[in-house]
Amino acid sequence: MLHFSNITKHLGGRTLYKSASFQANPGDKIGLVGPNGAGKSTIFRILVGQMGVDEGAVSMPAKTVVGYFSQDTAEMSGHSVLAEVMAGAGKVAELADKIASMEERLGQEMGEDEMTKLLERYGDAREEFEALGGYEVETRAQTVLTGLGIAAEDHHRPVESFSGGWKMRIALARILTLQPDLLLMDEPTNHLDLESIVWLEEWLKNYPGTLILTSHDREFMNKIVSRIIEVNYGQLTIYGGNYDYYERERDLRAEQTQAAAKRQQDMLAKEEEFIARFKARASHAAQVQSRVKKLEKIERIEVQEEGRAVKFDFPTPPRSGEEVVQVKHVSKAYGEKEVLKDADAVVRRLNKVAVVGVNGAGKSTLLKMLAGHLEPSDGTVNIGASVNLGYFSQNSLDLLNPEKTVFEQVYEEMPTATIGQVRTLLGCFLFSGEDADKKISVLSGGEKSRVVLAMILAKPVNFLVLDEPTNHLDMRSREILMQSLKEFEGTVVLVSHDRHFLKEVSNRVYHIENHKMRVFEGGYQEFLVSAQGDARAR
Repeated sequence: MLHFSNITKHLGGRTLYKSASFQANPGDKIGLVGPNGAGKSTIFRILVGQMGVDEGAVSMPAKTVVGYFSQDTAEMSGHSVLAEVMAGAGKVAELADKIASMEERLGQEMGEDEMTKLLERYGDAREEFEALGGYEVETRAQTVLTGLGIAAEDHHRPVESFSGGWKMRIALARILTLQPDLLLMDEPTNHLDLESIVWLEEWLKNYPGTLILTSHDREFMNKIVSRIIEVNYGQLTIYGGNYDYYERERDLRAEQTQAAAKRQQDMLAKEEEFIARFKARASHAAQVQSRVKKLEKIERIEVQEEGRAVKFDFPTPPRSGEEVVQVKHVSKAYGEKEVLKDADAVVRRLNKVAVVGVNGAGKSTLLKMLAGHLEPSDGTVNIGASVNLGYFSQNSLDLLNPEKTVFEQVYEEMPTATIGQVRTLLGCFLFSGEDADKKISVLSGGEKSRVVLAMILAKPVNFLVLDEPTNHLDMRSREILMQSLKEFEGTVVLVSHDRHFLKEVSNRVYHIENHKMRVFEGGYQEFLVSAQGDARAR
């Protein structure tokens, strides 16, 4: 179906790919992986014609319908949510708007002749709408919107009344409703909660077309893709299987390449030693010349320098009391809107608590109260003895000084540290060399998150309250943070929509549902098994 053939692409003075090729067939589900800046998003732009290539060609059957979801959504206004989502369906969307307009007009006073003509046009429009499968498209749009967390009563709200994150969901719903032959998705889970991610997984599993996606959500990739294309070192390397398989196979191939390179180096060293030893002897001239020619023809095995494994070692925190924080009969309401009711919990030392619940359940509200940034409406939140708190939220990014460099911003938090210690810490958060001297103002959202996390984790804290710390972080950054939190000799309460992250880090779960909080004495994986059992029992 899709042929990406011998593509060479130069961008910003460097070569993204050289003679790179892959093929995608109907039903294929492919994950694109690689470091930031390797050229994953550029592949999408090439496929949809937003970018050209320097060499090679892209081909696909005529009339292939392509849907492309990216993080750069166009401005939305002037429509209801449902109309915006259906707009991707072309003629059907035009007719839906026309019918809605005529229905509004029919409710107004008019002459008999005008009414007759309007009813005739209205009947024709509805007939054409039905013939084009309009009712199916409308039903599909409503199903997709609901699946992505937009309630039925909000489908007719003006699209401009939604925030940026919700507009991303609307843009995603528009692409899914289109049901294209080729679906390109660049980080589709970025603005979704867990429930919406699970729904999207099921939708994509049943999607009959060709899917190519990027995602920083390991479990999402594992459950959907059956082939991985790694974009790195100017090449596209193809692996069969999901993300876990790719990691194992990539490491195995790297080991085999290193072993082959070592054998070759040993052989070359022996040959060069022979040449150096006998090149001055006339009796060995023919042998020496033969070996020189042999060495000239040998293609050297190149071992790509892998990004070094990075792990942040927390400074040993001062020991807190056994009861880190006590939540007693806590309720919280915003005006008439009740969020949390009569919550009780004791967070003990070394607990790693995952707070879960649907979007809007009150997870962030609970974390703000634990961090002392919000007072409960009723009840008490008592912080225990010798607790040193570190709090991360999405608003923390606004506290960064755009005029400072990364190094200056973190050094400010570590006045007694040496320059070397600060740079070592920044290296653990993937700010090495010149990256540490970048201004905050030029950083991406993910880079800013890493700076804030570095600032928090540099201090001798023993209680971390982390609200969506994985947002905007790439796969490698998530793995570093995950490993660090697993080994942290303190207490953690966190919210994240990355299930792999929650499974690896947590040993307790607080589940918020219908304003109530239930404490589960086990990690996130055990919680899921228990929740599935409860669902079957119901």
